[in-house]
Amino acid sequence: MRRGIFEPAFRYAALIVWALFALFPLLWMVIISFKSDAEVFTTTFWFSPTLGNYEAVFKTDYFKYFLDNLIISGCAVLVSVAVGVPAAYALARYQFRGKEDLAFQILSFKFAPEILVVLPVFMIFQWIGLYDTHLGLIWVYQLITMPLLIWVLRGYFEDISVEVEQAAMLDGYKWYQIFLRILLPLIKPGLVSSALLTFIFAWNTFTFPLILAGFKVQPVTVAALRYLASDTVHYGQMAVAAAVTALPEVVLALLIQKHLVRGLSFGAVKG
Repeated sequence: MRRGIFEPAFRYAALIVWALFALFPLLWMVIISFKSDAEVFTTTFWFSPTLGNYEAVFKTDYFKYFLDNLIISGCAVLVSVAVGVPAAYALARYQFRGKEDLAFQILSFKFAPEILVVLPVFMIFQWIGLYDTHLGLIWVYQLITMPLLIWVLRGYFEDISVEVEQAAMLDGYKWYQIFLRILLPLIKPGLVSSALLTFIFAWNTFTFPLILAGFKVQPVTVAALRYLASDTVHYGQMAVAAAVTALPEVVLALLIQKHLVRGLSFGAVKG
């Protein structure tokens, strides 16, 4: 009886301790954002909070860089979804020569170091006029977002039985109606979770915008360097920029958390 009482309590206590351990870097970053430069190196939780770091950051063009990052990452995900969903369906359903080689080649783009391709892309962008533009970064971000989305959604399409599509054809549905009205709702959890992951990867990208962006377009990941390249390192202002930059990812994850687990429909159609 005692074991049945203490075991759940111990489990919840362990989960709380682990959650605090995992979230402590974020908590410490928020604490540093309220510290002055003189107090930032102290490890005590007792200090005189100040909003000076927030005022210094918000007086700059930080929100312009934030908007640039939002436009580039959001549009990159939209393009990846528009192209990647049909590609994932084709890799899951159709049999053709070299299919697995093609799928592995797509995945290899995600694993390849960005520095390996950024210099040739930089020369090409300067030649065709895409350097320091939103369109150029959206296009090159596909090397980051599309491979992940295709591989995740391919597994979701493979989990759906082919008999579902065949039954819909017998009911008179066109192929595009089957895709839009039946398959897309079934893969909704996978589509939402993979889109969130690709957005996070695009939002946090540093190497591509560092080389391929200049003064007209500059995401916050690169703009944060200005707090390092001055007379001294302003860790408090760096913490402000990092904390505000992380907000969209945290908010999106909380809003769509119910879609991050596979839907019951997958288990209903497997067999």
